[in-house]
Amino acid sequence: MSSLVLGFQEMNKTQLSLVGGKGLNLGELSKIEGIQVPEGFCMTTGGYQKALEQNETYQALLNQLTMLKVEDRDQIGEISKKIRQSILEAEIPSDVVKAVTHYLSQMGEEHAYAVRSSATAEDLPHASFAGQQDTYLNIIGTEAILEHISKCWASLFTDRAVIYRMQNGFDQRHVYISIIVQRMVFPQASGILFTADPVTSNRKVLSIDASFGLGEALVSGLVSADYYKVQDGKIIDMRIAAKKLAIYGRTEGGTETQQIDPREQKAQTLTEHQILQLAVIGRQIEAHFGCPQDIEWCLVDDTFYIVQSRPITTLFPIPEANDQDNHVYVSVGHQQMMTDPMKPLGLSFYLLTTPAPMRKAGGRLFVDITQNLASPVSRTMIIEALGKSDPLIKDALITIVEREDFIKSSPADKKIPEPSKSNQGISPSGLQAQIENDLPIVTELIKRNETSIEVLKQNIQTKSGSDLIEFILEDIQQLKKILFDPQSLGVIMAAMDASSWINENMNKWLGEKNAADTLSQSVPNNITSEMGLALLDVADVIRPYPEVIDYLQHVRDDHFLDELTKFEGGQETQDAINDYLGKYGMRCAGEIDITRTRWSEKPTALVPLILSNIKNFEPNASILKFEQGRQEALKKEQELLSRLKQLPDGKQKAKETKRLISIIRNFSGYREYPKYGMINRYFVYKQALLKEAEKLVQANVIHEKGDIYYLTFEELREVVRTNRLDYQIIGKRKDEYKLYEKLTPPRVITSDGEIIAGKYKRENLPPEAMAGLPVSAGTIEGRARVIFNMEEADLETGDILVTSYTDPSWTPLFVSIKGLVTEVGGLMTHGAVIAREYGLPAVVGVENATQLIKDGQRIRVNGTEGYIEIL
Repeated sequence: MSSLVLGFQEMNKTQLSLVGGKGLNLGELSKIEGIQVPEGFCMTTGGYQKALEQNETYQALLNQLTMLKVEDRDQIGEISKKIRQSILEAEIPSDVVKAVTHYLSQMGEEHAYAVRSSATAEDLPHASFAGQQDTYLNIIGTEAILEHISKCWASLFTDRAVIYRMQNGFDQRHVYISIIVQRMVFPQASGILFTADPVTSNRKVLSIDASFGLGEALVSGLVSADYYKVQDGKIIDMRIAAKKLAIYGRTEGGTETQQIDPREQKAQTLTEHQILQLAVIGRQIEAHFGCPQDIEWCLVDDTFYIVQSRPITTLFPIPEANDQDNHVYVSVGHQQMMTDPMKPLGLSFYLLTTPAPMRKAGGRLFVDITQNLASPVSRTMIIEALGKSDPLIKDALITIVEREDFIKSSPADKKIPEPSKSNQGISPSGLQAQIENDLPIVTELIKRNETSIEVLKQNIQTKSGSDLIEFILEDIQQLKKILFDPQSLGVIMAAMDASSWINENMNKWLGEKNAADTLSQSVPNNITSEMGLALLDVADVIRPYPEVIDYLQHVRDDHFLDELTKFEGGQETQDAINDYLGKYGMRCAGEIDITRTRWSEKPTALVPLILSNIKNFEPNASILKFEQGRQEALKKEQELLSRLKQLPDGKQKAKETKRLISIIRNFSGYREYPKYGMINRYFVYKQALLKEAEKLVQANVIHEKGDIYYLTFEELREVVRTNRLDYQIIGKRKDEYKLYEKLTPPRVITSDGEIIAGKYKRENLPPEAMAGLPVSAGTIEGRARVIFNMEEADLETGDILVTSYTDPSWTPLFVSIKGLVTEVGGLMTHGAVIAREYGLPAVVGVENATQLIKDGQRIRVNGTEGYIEIL
């Protein structure tokens, strides 16, 4: 009998597959001292399987269902309905009936019960699946309870539950359901308690929703609830809602919705004493489970009963700290234009490359800037510098600093090291004077970098095993030397400062906004914008050969280059694409993660872009485009200088302006180079490590080469040394990565887990306009193309690209568009730099742009003032 029914007290933590997530949590709750849980039992998944394992109709329908995809909504609805029907018609096995009757007789058949489902794929630490199956309240009598057990079983196959499982990758055949039968309590009030604030994620704040009667009214959205917040044993916020309705149990069974007496509608549901008492219970339950909880409670005669507790799955994890102090963390992804999670090997390489104090959380990296915020001197510098990369980060940091109690101030004169970031513009500028337009310096820096990569490629060939790992560690020191070379940083800063000077003074003297944007068009030595133009040249090679174009329209396989030579023009095409990959093939979306697939590894990624260039452009477009930008910049320069000469002291103003324009023209292109060099090096390391991975596959240490991506660099070092690995670690990390993919990283998070969202401080925007940061001047109207994956881009001339973020790999798309909108970005991030150089109006840092703007809508992008309007 015991495998069919278990009392709450009889369960243990290993029985998820028998009692489901909800049942398991209730079993745990009932064992916590001092926590009141209404008594009950679980009819295990064994009963469900027993009832249906011989049911051929059910099995056949289930097999049909597993063949469907999320898009097949109509068929899903049809088959799910038939499955529910077959479950309702199935007879409950006699030993299951006997076991249920036995437990009911012990607890009292005359009492009312709640009959609730507990699926094996719900209330899990990584997926809540909350509310997917049905609950029935105030059920009286064995007959009625058994009938409602069948109804709960059937609710495993409601359309939404089926679709939700499909979306989350659960196999429909391996999800079972157990049923909780729990003594009803009839509360005067009930609600939900979150032990971390679900809006800000602050782990120190408890949030309580409360309303009269049964909690179903609240869960189903029938009523507004009172809302209380508690921190450190004090109520810090309270809102009393008008509660017009409540759900109560009826004496003959079932529930009914009642109107609340108008005099009581505005009454506070819980007293202050009760609110604080509930908060203590919440912390006790959280401590037992070891993570923030979402708890359902009922209040009966001044006693709190807990009827459910599940992990809050939507909270972003807190970056790990080594002490109990307060910390402030800033997202690296928002500055590097890559907010996706990184695999463990990718995180390791980035951590080995950066000198900044970084912490991991949710598969992302965060810089700990607490020390910088502590000193008044470095505080201003860091907030200004980060504000350049993202104004929303700046606003969030100002909010934290204004609280005063969060960060202890250090003495004003104490010098604190700055977190330098590879080519992110937080760097010294004392070298500018000596660099002062030393033209050969850029060529020299590029040459030095290229030479060192050639040497690396030669030397790494001879290394393998542990020697290779040690060699890579040594070479990373060389990479850091190049990335943080003071001369290199000086060139970048000189160009940035010249742009700021021009923008400030042209606005002051001539009322001309963002003049530097036009002056930055078509500058030399920009490796990223050259990459976009070079793909236009590839299109030119292919354009005369219709057979090749036709072949490319149908390629799916990454070995397509080998087949090209069969066609007229195939050899020329193969050479052109190979040359392109030789120079840019180490790039890809999310390229700061070494584990991401590069264009050289998946050349089909470039095919849609090449075909789009053939369709949208005339021959020699790259030369014409570059020249057009250069002429516009020249024209703007001449116009500014002639207007300046008309002003008092105009000759001097014009002379200084001309000098700074030449700094912009000569130096600003170089800003993209250090990252290109870093990604180049990463690809050399990656290719060598994949050869090692091949040996590990042959030695049966790992199953496939990509498994090494789920190890940190230190772990890989150990595996290569010993040829041994506990393979379970790989499976665990793959599951974690899937979970991280569903999380949205915050720009700024504190050690309390609080997410501080910044705001744009802007008046006089047009009504309904979406605010962002203006990074490339001009106004453009066109069709919005909302694109998440570069390979799916089907662009036409005049389209405006709307996406989450763009890193250098998106540049080949920029030649086809007329404007750019991104959710993430700043003045000096890659998308902004390239947009200015191509002369595209651009607004970045637009919160939720990809949800608010629908694909195909006509929009207006104002890159001068920084807003978007839907037309």
